[in-house]
Amino acid sequence: MARFDLSDFEWSVIQPLLPSKVRGVARVDDRRVLNGIFWRLRTGAPWADVPERYGPHMTCYNRFVRWRKAGVWDRILVAVSTAYDGNIQMIDSSSIRVHQHGANGSKKGDAVAWVARGAG
Repeated sequence: MARFDLSDFEWSVIQPLLPSKVRGVARVDDRRVLNGIFWRLRTGAPWADVPERYGPHMTCYNRFVRWRKAGVWDRILVAVSTAYDGNIQMIDSSSIRVHQHGANGSKKGDAVAWVARGAG
């Protein structure tokens, strides 16, 4: 088990929420695939760089997309949050402050002069 792989407790919360349709081909273990998906999301690496211990990278990618379309990720988030009594912490780009100079993009033209010319 790698450092950030799902704990037994987390797996017990998530497992019942996953689709269980078998399509004829031997299925790669969902827990391995989930750990691969989480590895990719955590590192930001390309899907092709997902380590082999998590199964084929295309399997990780395909399940990520299929489960997103089926709403599985929303159910997982709610279940894990409930299991931890709402005490989970996340970070995303909407909660990170930008440096004051980072918000000043290039402005084309002089807005005041443009208004003055357009008004006359």
